[in-house]
Amino acid sequence: MPPKRTSTSEAPAMTQAAIRKLVAECVTAALEAQAANLTNTNNTTIPREAPIARQCSYREFMSCQPINFKGTEGAIGLIRWFKRTESVFSRSNCTKDYKVKFATGTLTEEVLSWWNSFAQPIRIKKAYKNTWVEFKKLLIKKYCPRTEVQKMEDEFYHLTMKGNDLKTYVRRF
Repeated sequence: MPPKRTSTSEAPAMTQAAIRKLVAECVTAALEAQAANLTNTNNTTIPREAPIARQCSYREFMSCQPINFKGTEGAIGLIRWFKRTESVFSRSNCTKDYKVKFATGTLTEEVLSWWNSFAQPIRIKKAYKNTWVEFKKLLIKKYCPRTEVQKMEDEFYHLTMKGNDLKTYVRRF
Protein backbone atom coordinates (compact mmCIF):
# COMPACT_ATOMS: atom_id res chain seq x y z
CA MET A 1 0.00 0.00 0.00
CA PRO A 2 1.46 3.37 -0.98
CA PRO A 3 2.17 5.80 1.78
CA LYS A 4 -0.39 8.54 2.38
CA ARG A 5 0.68 12.10 1.94
CA THR A 6 0.18 14.23 4.92
CA SER A 7 0.66 17.93 4.75
CA THR A 8 -0.14 20.54 7.28
CA SER A 9 0.43 23.49 4.98
CA GLU A 10 -2.28 24.79 2.63
CA ALA A 11 -1.72 25.18 -1.09
CA PRO A 12 -0.41 28.63 -1.91
CA ALA A 13 -3.11 30.98 -3.19
CA MET A 14 -2.72 32.23 -6.74
CA THR A 15 -2.22 35.94 -7.17
CA GLN A 16 -4.12 38.04 -9.69
CA ALA A 17 -0.95 38.40 -11.74
CA ALA A 18 -0.51 34.61 -11.88
CA ILE A 19 -4.13 34.14 -12.95
CA ARG A 20 -3.79 36.77 -15.70
CA LYS A 21 -0.60 35.12 -16.95
CA LEU A 22 -2.24 31.68 -16.99
CA VAL A 23 -5.27 32.99 -18.89
CA ALA A 24 -3.06 34.84 -21.39
CA GLU A 25 -1.00 31.69 -22.01
CA CYS A 26 -4.14 29.60 -22.57
CA VAL A 27 -5.64 32.13 -24.96
CA THR A 28 -2.40 32.42 -26.91
CA ALA A 29 -2.14 28.64 -27.17
CA ALA A 30 -5.74 28.36 -28.38
CA LEU A 31 -5.23 31.08 -31.00
CA GLU A 32 -2.04 29.45 -32.25
CA ALA A 33 -3.81 26.08 -32.49
CA GLN A 34 -6.68 27.69 -34.42
CA ALA A 35 -4.28 29.42 -36.81
CA ALA A 36 -2.36 26.17 -37.36
CA ASN A 37 -5.62 24.32 -37.99
CA LEU A 38 -6.67 26.90 -40.60
CA THR A 39 -3.35 26.75 -42.45
CA ASN A 40 -3.35 22.94 -42.48
CA THR A 41 -6.72 22.74 -44.21
CA ASN A 42 -7.36 23.90 -47.73
CA ASN A 43 -10.77 25.22 -46.83
CA THR A 44 -11.41 28.21 -49.07
CA THR A 45 -15.01 28.73 -47.99
CA ILE A 46 -14.06 30.57 -44.80
CA PRO A 47 -14.71 34.26 -45.35
CA ARG A 48 -11.68 36.45 -44.81
CA GLU A 49 -13.72 39.59 -44.18
CA ALA A 50 -16.96 40.18 -42.36
CA PRO A 51 -19.92 40.25 -44.73
CA ILE A 52 -21.36 43.69 -45.39
CA ALA A 53 -24.92 44.11 -44.21
CA ARG A 54 -27.25 44.67 -47.13
CA GLN A 55 -29.61 47.61 -46.84
CA CYS A 56 -33.30 46.95 -47.13
CA SER A 57 -35.21 48.58 -49.94
CA TYR A 58 -38.77 49.86 -49.66
CA ARG A 59 -39.85 47.14 -52.09
CA GLU A 60 -38.39 44.44 -49.83
CA PHE A 61 -40.04 46.03 -46.81
CA MET A 62 -43.43 46.10 -48.52
CA SER A 63 -43.03 42.54 -49.81
CA CYS A 64 -43.10 41.41 -46.16
CA GLN A 65 -46.71 42.67 -46.04
CA PRO A 66 -46.74 45.21 -43.21
CA ILE A 67 -50.19 46.17 -41.99
CA ASN A 68 -51.55 49.67 -42.41
CA PHE A 69 -52.45 51.88 -39.49
CA LYS A 70 -55.38 54.31 -39.82
CA GLY A 71 -55.32 55.87 -36.36
CA THR A 72 -58.84 54.73 -35.49
CA GLU A 73 -57.90 51.27 -34.15
CA GLY A 74 -57.18 52.50 -30.62
CA ALA A 75 -54.36 51.49 -28.32
CA ILE A 76 -54.63 47.75 -29.07
CA GLY A 77 -54.51 48.40 -32.81
CA LEU A 78 -51.47 50.62 -32.36
CA ILE A 79 -49.65 47.99 -30.32
CA ARG A 80 -50.44 45.35 -32.94
CA TRP A 81 -49.18 47.69 -35.65
CA PHE A 82 -45.94 48.24 -33.69
CA LYS A 83 -45.39 44.48 -33.28
CA ARG A 84 -46.17 43.67 -36.90
CA THR A 85 -44.02 46.52 -38.23
CA GLU A 86 -41.09 45.47 -36.03
CA SER A 87 -41.48 41.93 -37.31
CA VAL A 88 -41.32 43.25 -40.88
CA PHE A 89 -38.21 45.28 -39.98
CA SER A 90 -36.58 42.09 -38.78
CA ARG A 91 -37.57 39.99 -41.79
CA SER A 92 -36.56 42.62 -44.32
CA ASN A 93 -33.26 43.51 -42.60
CA CYS A 94 -34.36 47.14 -42.36
CA THR A 95 -31.63 49.37 -40.98
CA LYS A 96 -32.39 51.86 -38.23
CA ASP A 97 -31.98 54.77 -40.65
CA TYR A 98 -34.98 53.67 -42.71
CA LYS A 99 -37.39 52.39 -40.04
CA VAL A 100 -39.38 55.60 -39.64
CA LYS A 101 -39.33 56.33 -43.37
CA PHE A 102 -40.64 52.88 -44.30
CA ALA A 103 -43.11 52.66 -41.41
CA THR A 104 -44.71 55.96 -42.37
CA GLY A 105 -45.44 54.40 -45.75
CA THR A 106 -48.00 52.20 -43.99
CA LEU A 107 -49.86 55.09 -42.39
CA THR A 108 -53.26 55.92 -43.87
CA GLU A 109 -56.22 58.21 -43.34
CA GLU A 110 -56.21 60.09 -40.01
CA VAL A 111 -52.73 59.12 -38.88
CA LEU A 112 -51.25 60.00 -42.28
CA SER A 113 -52.74 63.49 -41.96
CA TRP A 114 -51.28 63.73 -38.47
CA TRP A 115 -47.84 62.65 -39.75
CA ASN A 116 -47.92 65.16 -42.59
CA SER A 117 -48.86 67.98 -40.21
CA PHE A 118 -46.03 66.89 -37.89
CA ALA A 119 -43.42 66.62 -40.65
CA GLN A 120 -44.30 69.73 -42.65
CA PRO A 121 -42.99 72.39 -40.24
CA ILE A 122 -39.70 70.58 -39.59
CA ARG A 123 -39.27 69.23 -43.14
CA ILE A 124 -39.65 65.58 -44.05
CA LYS A 125 -35.91 64.75 -44.02
CA LYS A 126 -35.61 65.93 -40.43
CA ALA A 127 -38.79 64.06 -39.49
CA TYR A 128 -37.33 60.84 -40.92
CA LYS A 129 -34.27 61.29 -38.70
CA ASN A 130 -36.39 60.46 -35.64
CA THR A 131 -35.47 57.09 -34.21
CA TRP A 132 -38.04 54.31 -34.18
CA VAL A 133 -38.35 54.69 -30.39
CA GLU A 134 -38.99 58.44 -30.68
CA PHE A 135 -41.54 57.83 -33.45
CA LYS A 136 -43.34 55.24 -31.31
CA LYS A 137 -43.48 57.69 -28.41
CA LEU A 138 -45.06 60.32 -30.67
CA LEU A 139 -47.71 57.85 -31.83
CA ILE A 140 -48.41 56.64 -28.30
CA LYS A 141 -48.83 60.21 -27.10
CA LYS A 142 -51.28 60.95 -29.91
CA TYR A 143 -53.20 57.65 -30.23
CA CYS A 144 -53.08 56.19 -26.71
CA PRO A 145 -54.64 58.84 -24.54
CA ARG A 146 -54.37 58.17 -20.82
CA THR A 147 -58.16 57.93 -20.55
CA GLU A 148 -58.26 55.01 -23.00
CA VAL A 149 -55.41 53.22 -21.24
CA GLN A 150 -57.19 53.74 -17.90
CA LYS A 151 -60.40 52.31 -19.36
CA MET A 152 -58.55 49.21 -20.61
CA GLU A 153 -56.87 48.74 -17.22
CA ASP A 154 -60.24 48.96 -15.46
CA GLU A 155 -61.72 46.40 -17.85
CA PHE A 156 -58.77 44.09 -17.27
CA TYR A 157 -59.01 44.36 -13.48
CA HIS A 158 -62.72 43.53 -13.58
CA LEU A 159 -62.48 40.76 -16.15
CA THR A 160 -64.49 37.71 -15.12
CA MET A 161 -65.07 34.39 -16.77
CA LYS A 162 -68.64 33.75 -17.81
CA GLY A 163 -69.51 30.08 -17.96
CA ASN A 164 -66.90 27.56 -19.05
CA ASP A 165 -66.00 29.13 -22.38
CA LEU A 166 -62.24 29.47 -22.02
CA LYS A 167 -61.67 30.55 -25.65
CA THR A 168 -63.95 33.57 -25.26
CA TYR A 169 -62.29 34.49 -21.96
CA VAL A 170 -58.81 34.27 -23.47
CA ARG A 171 -59.89 36.35 -26.48
CA ARG A 172 -61.34 39.05 -24.17
CA PHE A 173 -58.22 38.87 -21.99
